[in-house]
Amino acid sequence: MLNGLIGKKLGMTQLTDAHGRVRAVTVVQLGPCTVTQLKAQPTDGYDSVQVTWGKKKLSRVSAAERGHFTKANVAAGVKTAEFKKRGEGELVLGQSIAVSEVFKAGEQVDVQGVSKGRGYAGVIRRHHFAGFPGSRGTHEYFRHGGSIGNRSYPGRVRKGLRMAGQLGNETATVLNLEIVEILAEDNAVAIAGAVPGPDGAMVIVKHAARPRRRANLAAANA
Repeated sequence: MLNGLIGKKLGMTQLTDAHGRVRAVTVVQLGPCTVTQLKAQPTDGYDSVQVTWGKKKLSRVSAAERGHFTKANVAAGVKTAEFKKRGEGELVLGQSIAVSEVFKAGEQVDVQGVSKGRGYAGVIRRHHFAGFPGSRGTHEYFRHGGSIGNRSYPGRVRKGLRMAGQLGNETATVLNLEIVEILAEDNAVAIAGAVPGPDGAMVIVKHAARPRRRANLAAANA
């Protein structure tokens, strides 16, 4: 079918797995997603399937979006994304794809979202600097970053130097999370662990690009 779907993070809870262990899970409302465009190598230069999730208010739909969704004869969605096609099944415009058609319990997935914005933060919170000693002569310099360069060489601050600044509110991807349970009736999945963003945030869930071996996964969950 597809290698992923669009969803909305609902929140965290806990479940008991088949081995009797209590697992912390994030519930994600995943799909159903509607096919809005089928891209092919001859016309677009690559193969992919564009899908949309949810329904957007008409007052928030631009003219370009309205024309694009009208061509597929579907309502304008809240979020649109492209995924690679998997398997041999045929897809058509306007087709609805449910979570049970794409994912199964026990599979590993990569979850992408926008992390919570934490505002302007110092180097200790943002980059986990150790800080300076709390005694022995340290004076008004407990949480500073220290030296940022040398006057003679390079004579400037190097690009990418870790300093204070905006923390969070950026695209983040958590790799190799396990799907604990498929809630088909609610169009949702229970994913082990935490995923980026606050409750209600949009996320993209894909099959793991580089899944961990089962032995390593079992050790991490033990």
